[in-house]
Amino acid sequence: MGARVHAHGHAHEGHELPTSGRALTNVAVSATLHCLTGCALGEIAGMAIGTALGFSNGGTVALAVALAFLFGYSLTSLPLLRAGFALAAVIPIAFASDTFSIAVMEIVDNAIVVVVPGALEAGLGTLLFWGSLSFALAIAFVAAVPVNRWLIARGKGHAAVHRTGVHGGPSPRLVGTIVVLAFVFGSAVLIAEALDDDSRAQVPPTGMVEATR
Repeated sequence: MGARVHAHGHAHEGHELPTSGRALTNVAVSATLHCLTGCALGEIAGMAIGTALGFSNGGTVALAVALAFLFGYSLTSLPLLRAGFALAAVIPIAFASDTFSIAVMEIVDNAIVVVVPGALEAGLGTLLFWGSLSFALAIAFVAAVPVNRWLIARGKGHAAVHRTGVHGGPSPRLVGTIVVLAFVFGSAVLIAEALDDDSRAQVPPTGMVEATR
């Protein structure tokens, strides 16, 4: 199996993970971006499917959470399977690597989407739906970084994948850029929505205007 790993050019045997300082933070950020990729794909798919099919808020959130875990585990598992690892070995590695990180991101992400007024009912064709989801995923990433940092420092979490010497998924720099753009887009949408709500609240109803004349 080791020969297969080296043949794929992804082995980093002998390279110890940092346990403190900026180096540890950088590893945690990279690991969280990797985890966020699968989590976000599942979350977006679940939210879109649930909204399009008219699911209840609870049903939509449940579907999004289930697909987030499925996509997250898959993104970790596929490179290991391609490198020649047996499925029986891959499953516990994926669970150990991603479970806590995905759980934190899902709690934060879905809590934000549920709290934003009208976000789940807004529909796929609205800026509010995509803006609130983009903002929520960006904040969920920030929340998960310290969790992954704590786990990696103790040889847990992403450290389970690192010990295999196999790494896959898109470039962390690319994913990081998308996260920043998602935060900016989501923030702009939510701020615009809040300002619009304020302007509506300041306009008196037609009947009240007539009564004051």
